[in-house]
Amino acid sequence: MNKKMICLGLNLLLGLAYCSPMDAVGKAAPVNINRIDPTNWFVGMKDPSLQLMVYGKDVKNVKNVTTDYAGVKVDSVVRLDSPNYLLIYLNVKDAKAGEMTLNFDGKKVKYTLKNRTMKGEDHKGFSNADVLYLLMPDRFANGNTKNDVIKGLRDQACDRTKPSLRHGGDLAGIEKHLDYFQQLGVTALWFTPILENNWPNDHGVNSSYHGYATTDYYKVDPRFGTNAEYQKLIAECHQKGLKVVMDMIFNHCSDYHPWNLDAPSKDWFNNPHYGLQTSYKLTPVLDPYASQVDKRETVDGWFVPSMPDLNQRNPHVIKYLIQNSEWWIETANIDGIRMDTYPYADRQAMSLWMKTLDTEYPNFNTVGETWVTEPAYTAAWQKDSKLSETNSYLKTVMDFSFFDKLNQAKHEETDDWWKGLNRIYNSVCYDYLYPNPSSVLAFIENHDTDRFLGNGKDSTALKQALALLLTMNRIPQLYYGTEVLMNGTKEVTDGNVRKDFPGGFPGDTHNCFTAAGRTKAENEMFNWVSKLLHWRQGNEVISKGKQTQFIPWKGVYVLCRQYNGKTVMTILNGKRSDNELQVARYAEVIGDHQEATDVETGEKVDLTKNVKLSQRQALILEF
Repeated sequence: MNKKMICLGLNLLLGLAYCSPMDAVGKAAPVNINRIDPTNWFVGMKDPSLQLMVYGKDVKNVKNVTTDYAGVKVDSVVRLDSPNYLLIYLNVKDAKAGEMTLNFDGKKVKYTLKNRTMKGEDHKGFSNADVLYLLMPDRFANGNTKNDVIKGLRDQACDRTKPSLRHGGDLAGIEKHLDYFQQLGVTALWFTPILENNWPNDHGVNSSYHGYATTDYYKVDPRFGTNAEYQKLIAECHQKGLKVVMDMIFNHCSDYHPWNLDAPSKDWFNNPHYGLQTSYKLTPVLDPYASQVDKRETVDGWFVPSMPDLNQRNPHVIKYLIQNSEWWIETANIDGIRMDTYPYADRQAMSLWMKTLDTEYPNFNTVGETWVTEPAYTAAWQKDSKLSETNSYLKTVMDFSFFDKLNQAKHEETDDWWKGLNRIYNSVCYDYLYPNPSSVLAFIENHDTDRFLGNGKDSTALKQALALLLTMNRIPQLYYGTEVLMNGTKEVTDGNVRKDFPGGFPGDTHNCFTAAGRTKAENEMFNWVSKLLHWRQGNEVISKGKQTQFIPWKGVYVLCRQYNGKTVMTILNGKRSDNELQVARYAEVIGDHQEATDVETGEKVDLTKNVKLSQRQALILEF
């Protein structure tokens, strides 16, 4: 068998396997370059190092990579295990914007360096002055029915009758309803991931409508829109005073990502080919007594069989991911990042990622998902924590303790010790563990939990939860549709807590985007939330005020904020019966004030006598 036949046989057997840099007659094989990540880069970055990942059949065999572009140097060329990738490390410290030429053994490829639209420090992140509104693009609104199904993608289904298939929501649908967010009063939008998820649906039952199975880190999923449409949407959000937070996943990607189909190197993934399932137990990452096997199962196990676990300890992997987040900040001008499954990824590598971002963008913000319900665990992940030997550089963490305690308390009477609203007090009292409690994100529900209302419509309990969430020393996050009483539980499928927003899809007869389309109960809830949100905007008592909380007494929990002589008192009756606020007990915050204003009704409240409270009432007073 001749050399050419052997090559053809190997190609048939292995697809993109290495064959020979020479063809059958001894000529140099052509250089194949299919793609380069990132697609472009920016001059003036504090870190001058640029990694280019080059994709192409047998591109590993390129002997020389050069450029004569002024201010750019080729620092190194890295050949990985797969013949179909090449990593080029450039130094662009002295480069100016323009189109440079990269020479791959004579094959010339253009690559663009762009000017930045603003300095790194001018990128402003979200803070506790904001209220984040979490929504799932596939389930919020369909503004372009032509992209519901995209020819050539593996999933060709769009069926709103199936809770776990794609429903057709997109960026155009979000753009169509930007005025709704302004009417509601939120100030930042957090979309679940919008990057390409080219994953086949599971026999018409499950799909990756949620966005957490990335197949391209540089491309918006075409069923949501295009990169240009994403940029345009963010620009329009900014014009309306809305920030945008981008959801990212560095722990894993999809099993249909090109990396999994042809791994760049043997150690690109942890436990290739689904060799280990994660335990989902996050405590071993910080446990001083943790066994190696427990740590390995947590960090190196696959999240699910369809999501390969990336090995961030590989310096080329983490460099790729760091650059990807910087590219989206520079390209789309996002205002924050939410990092999925934060402790599942390598701790040291993620610390490097955050330190790099904090250096480049000192006023930017990132929140990491740290799903453990003990404050000590969560606090150890916040930047500059003294509870951890490793500084995470992560400014914002998620308060799963508050979520957990609140969802227990809503079913209980508040007693004199542990139950009901005592659970909230006993969680918030550990804020001394956080280096910065003001930069902790709190929520009552999200896309991974049951909705706060469960399968009911108890707006009384919901108002208590939101009154506390929106006045305490936290960054509050709302979940789409709660303001119009959307409910659901996960007992059958996650899709039932991710239902379509009423009125967002063609053919909807119920439209919650307008007052006329909402029911009386939905309007009452929307108006209550909206008034509170607008009152909160720019309110420095809430964003800067000192916090004082009182142990629940006779079933009443009080949390106060004070700033520049102004006071806000949030009063919650934890009893399913009428009650009253014993005014004398709160003299240290009331002082000599004889009257307060009810934030919701605008009515005056007499503080010279006890304040009557109805069952489970939430009362917010300011004076």
